[in-house]
Amino acid sequence: MNIPDQSFDPTHIEGYHAHIYYRDQNQRQVAAKIREAIEARFDVVLGRWRDEPVGPHPLPMYQVAFDKKQLPEILTWLMSVRGSLSILVHCCTGRSDLLDHTAGALWLGDELELNTAFFGDEIGRSA
Repeated sequence: MNIPDQSFDPTHIEGYHAHIYYRDQNQRQVAAKIREAIEARFDVVLGRWRDEPVGPHPLPMYQVAFDKKQLPEILTWLMSVRGSLSILVHCCTGRSDLLDHTAGALWLGDELELNTAFFGDEIGRSA
């Protein structure tokens, strides 16, 4: 099987980010409830609300940063509470933001098209 080289060394994973996206005011209210609950339930770092698309992200969102040991619990919790929201969960290796947001990512709900051009020509630098 010929698989394109989009791999990374999983031993480089330092943590994870979850990006909670919302399309309208109703979804923003659901995202706000998730934000309150995740802050109360887990040891996470919450990013600020981004009510306009920013960077590679095609919709408004906020970010949740967390330790790699928390992935199983946070991931399954997000699966159970996300409703109709799309959530991107990606690893943080510190080596390639492009690969972290693509090869090192998974989607809960509808997959959105990221603006990967935002990352520039990072592929050659990844290891």
